[in-house]
Amino acid sequence: MHLDATLIAQLIVFLLLAAFTAKFVWPPITRALDERAQRIADGLAAADRAKAELASANQEVERELARSHQESAQRLHEAERRALAMIEEARHKAAETAEGIVAQARVEAEQQLVKAREALRDQVAALAVKGAEAILRREVDERAHAELLAQLKAEL
Repeated sequence: MHLDATLIAQLIVFLLLAAFTAKFVWPPITRALDERAQRIADGLAAADRAKAELASANQEVERELARSHQESAQRLHEAERRALAMIEEARHKAAETAEGIVAQARVEAEQQLVKAREALRDQVAALAVKGAEAILRREVDERAHAELLAQLKAEL
């Protein structure tokens, strides 16, 4: 065999194989590679979108937590205000009750004072009767009567 003919035959077979590969084999491979590159690009874009959504969700969570903390602080403040109002109301009621007790004690003291006055009047009447008896038992003398009345006044 001749070396030139073999070389030409190999060149023709190579060119036919290259043409066949370029026409039938290479397009599906490049299409598959392009589709894979597109899927990778889509995946990366989706990952970027997911990161952005995650960041947005984290910001939303932070806003919700801040709002929740603010609401809880507001509720706590409202509860403290209500507690202070309740304490103030209890103080007011206690003051009213104390005033009522003091008023009742005054009434009772007044009643006891009236009873004491009545008892004193009874004692004064008894002393007056006693003084009258003493005056009548003694001789009737104006000076002695005046002295007895002065003594009665002093005792009262």
